[in-house]
Amino acid sequence: MASYNKYEIRKRNPDPKTSALLVIDMQNYFSSMAQPILPNVLSTIHLCRRASIPVIFTRHSHKSPDDYGMLGEWWNGDLVIDGTVEAELMSELDRRPDDVVVEKTVYSAFANTGLEKLLRERGLEEVIVTGVMTNLCCETTAREAFVRGFRVFFSADATATSDEELHEATLKNLAYGFAYLVDCKRIQEGLFGNQ
Repeated sequence: MASYNKYEIRKRNPDPKTSALLVIDMQNYFSSMAQPILPNVLSTIHLCRRASIPVIFTRHSHKSPDDYGMLGEWWNGDLVIDGTVEAELMSELDRRPDDVVVEKTVYSAFANTGLEKLLRERGLEEVIVTGVMTNLCCETTAREAFVRGFRVFFSADATATSDEELHEATLKNLAYGFAYLVDCKRIQEGLFGNQ
C-alpha cells in the first residue's frame, strides 16, 4: 500500500468538458527524471486527446540573470538557460502544432504566464497535472491552481522527482489538502469506463 493512501479519502474523475492537461517541464534538462515516467505521460496525453481535453505544455527557462529570482540563489546558478538544448521539450513528447506551450521562470505555471486567463477564456475549471518535478513545479502549480479556484487532479504515476521520499511527501500533502490523485488507469476508467 502506498504511503499516501490513508490521506486519499476523496475520489473524483476529471470532467472532459472542463479539464485541461498540464504537462509540466518535460525538458531535456530533466530527462533523467522524466524518462522513467515518459510512457505514463504519453499515455495520459493520448487519453486526454481522445477525450478532447486540451494539452498544455510548460517550459521552464531563464533568459538572463534578471529573471533568476530566488532560484539563482537556491540552485547556485545551476539553471535551465533559454536557447540551449537542455531547455527544449523532449522530442519524444506527442506535441502538436496547436498545443499551447506556457513559458515560465518560477516553479508555478501560473505566476506571470497568462495560464489562468487562457483556462478561464476556454471555460476550463479543472487541471490534470503531470510532469517533473513532483515536489517543485508540479506541486507548486497544483497548489496555486487550487487556491485560484481550479479543481486539481494530480497524477501519481506520470509525475517524478529526484527521489521517492520527496515524491511520496508531495502525494500525501496534495491528497490531504489540494488534489484528487489519479494515475493512468484511473484516468482511463474515469474518462472511458472499462473500454
